[in-house]
Amino acid sequence: CHTEPLFTNYTFQNIGLPVDNSLRDYGRYSITHLSSDSFKFKVPTLRNIAYTFPYMHDGRFKKLSDVVKHYANGIHQSTTLAPALKQSLVLSANERVDLVAFLLTLSDRSFLFNEKYGFPRGFFFPTASNR
Repeated sequence: CHTEPLFTNYTFQNIGLPVDNSLRDYGRYSITHLSSDSFKFKVPTLRNIAYTFPYMHDGRFKKLSDVVKHYANGIHQSTTLAPALKQSLVLSANERVDLVAFLLTLSDRSFLFNEKYGFPRGFFFPTASNR
C-alpha cells in the first residue's frame, strides 16, 4: 500500500480497525454508500511519519509501536479487509523495533522544518517591516 517514492498508493483500504463506537466512522462508505467501501480509508504517505501522530484515521494510536502491534495481532477481520492483511504480520520483538526504526528514517527534519520551504507567513501575515 505504501509504495515509493511517496510511500502511498493513493487508494482507499480497510486496514482491519474495529469501529470506534464514539465516532462511528465507516470510511469511504459514508461518501459512496457502496458496501464494498465499508471501513476503507485513504492510504496516507509514510513520509515524515515521525511528525504525523496520532496515527490511523481516527488517531487511536499514539506511537508507531502501537501501529505495528495492530498489524501483528490486532487486525479485525471483515469482508472488505485489504487482501494483504488477511494474515497477520508475524514479527519478533526485535523485528518490530527494527520496523519502527526504519519508519522513522522516512522523516526528514531538516527539510520539514526548513523555513525556506515553509508557509509564506509574510504574504498572509504582513509585519510592519515588510508592508
